[in-house]
Amino acid sequence: MNTALPTLFVSHGSPMTALNPGAAGEAWSRLGPAIDATFGRPKAILAVSAHSLTRQPVLFAAERHEAIYDFGGFPDALFQLRYDAPGAPTLAPRVKQLLAAAGITSQVVADGGLDHGIWTPLRSIYPQADVPVLPLAWVSTQKPAEQYALGAALAPLASEGVLVIGTGSITHNLRLLSRFTDDSPSAQPEREDSRAFRDWFVARSAARDWDALFAYRTQAPHAALMHPTDEHLLPWYVAAGAGGRHASPLRVHDSNLYGALGMDVYAFGASAPRLAAALQSQP
Repeated sequence: MNTALPTLFVSHGSPMTALNPGAAGEAWSRLGPAIDATFGRPKAILAVSAHSLTRQPVLFAAERHEAIYDFGGFPDALFQLRYDAPGAPTLAPRVKQLLAAAGITSQVVADGGLDHGIWTPLRSIYPQADVPVLPLAWVSTQKPAEQYALGAALAPLASEGVLVIGTGSITHNLRLLSRFTDDSPSAQPEREDSRAFRDWFVARSAARDWDALFAYRTQAPHAALMHPTDEHLLPWYVAAGAGGRHASPLRVHDSNLYGALGMDVYAFGASAPRLAAALQSQP
C-alpha cells in the first residue's frame, strides 16, 4: 500500500446495470485499475449495501460468497450472471473489535452471499472476483449521523489495506422510473428535481457542511421525493465516516439512469483526490 485507501460510495442503481452498464459501468470498470495502480491491490473489501439490513450490525464471515438474486421481474439473463468471490473471515474479528471500541455491538456469522448491491458493481470493479469480501449488514433505522459514526469506527481499515465501500443510490424513488428493462436507460432526460438533489450533495460536500448533510432530509431540495425511504442513501454516510470529515467528499462519477436514478460515485478521505486524479488521467 502506498498510502491509506480512500473509501467509496457507489450508486448501484437497478440490477439491470449488470446487463446494461452504461456510463456507470464504464466508471466502475476504471475504479479497480485506478485503485490498484495508485494504492496497491486491496487486501479485502468491506461492503455495506442498502440491501443487507439487520437490527444489529452483522458481519457475514463465510469462506466464500456467491451472488444472491434478491430481486424479481427481470430478464432471465440477469439470473445467469455469477460473482463467486472469496470471503474474508479473518477480517471479521478486527472489524468487530473496531466497532466494539466505538460502543457498537456486532455479530459475526459464518453465512455467505453477496446481494445485488454488492455484486453488481464488483463485477465491473474487480471482474476476476479475486479480492476477498466481507459484507457488513447494518441498521437502517438509525439517522445519518449515526451511520457516519458507524463508518468512523471503521476508519483504521483504510490504512490496513481494506477498501470500505458503501453501495446504494444517490437518488432512489422507483415510482419515478417508467421502466427498468429499457435497452437505453440513459436516453431519458434527467428530471430537474433529481439534478437539484444531486447538485446539492456535491455543493454541501465540497463545503464540508456536515451539519447540512446530516440534516439532508429537511435541507436538501426534494429530499423526500428522491428518497421516500432513505436506506439507499445511508451507506453514503457510512463510507463518509470511514473517510473522515477533514477532507471533502469528492464525486468522481456523475450520471443517471431512467431520468431519476442517480448513479454518482463518491470517494472520501485524504487520499480521495489522488484517486480522482488517477481516474481523470485514464484514457
